[in-house]
Amino acid sequence: MITDTRMFQSHSDSPKSLEEHTVMSQPGSSHAPERSAGIFSGQNYRGGVLIVDDEADIRKVLSMALEKEGYYVINAEDGKQAIRLLNEGEHPMVIDVIITDIRMPNINGIQAIEYFQREYPSVPLIVLTGFPELDLATQLLKRGVTDFLVKPIDRTKLISAVADAIGTRHLDWFA
Repeated sequence: MITDTRMFQSHSDSPKSLEEHTVMSQPGSSHAPERSAGIFSGQNYRGGVLIVDDEADIRKVLSMALEKEGYYVINAEDGKQAIRLLNEGEHPMVIDVIITDIRMPNINGIQAIEYFQREYPSVPLIVLTGFPELDLATQLLKRGVTDFLVKPIDRTKLISAVADAIGTRHLDWFA
């Protein structure tokens, strides 16, 4: 099982600073973003996945599971970082599916979803949260989110949700 280690807490009350959680490159930083090596190795891959979650352990476990299945993975710790990653450089990043948490600092999952749907309408969105809320799940699914998953999630269910989302996207290309 992939487990959410977060306790019910407000991010504003968290004693950890954003710098402690920062894994991705910051402007002017010498650190490279977390990326799968497979995309650069010439190996076949099943698609690109952007994981947006404020917990480094969750990102790591999800990345490992997806990479093992042949996906390349990009990680962001919140919506602000995800948006920056998608838009940085001369050519925007190509992603086949986005998996996002809801409760995150800076730009939360709901705000990020609104941005992704407006700017990248063909990219399927999967919500993965540790706080199952039926009303929220219903609203998001009605607004076009592909799947709403609850932590801890079984690896098989994660892989299936990503494959289904990408399959749906590829079908849309020919519609």
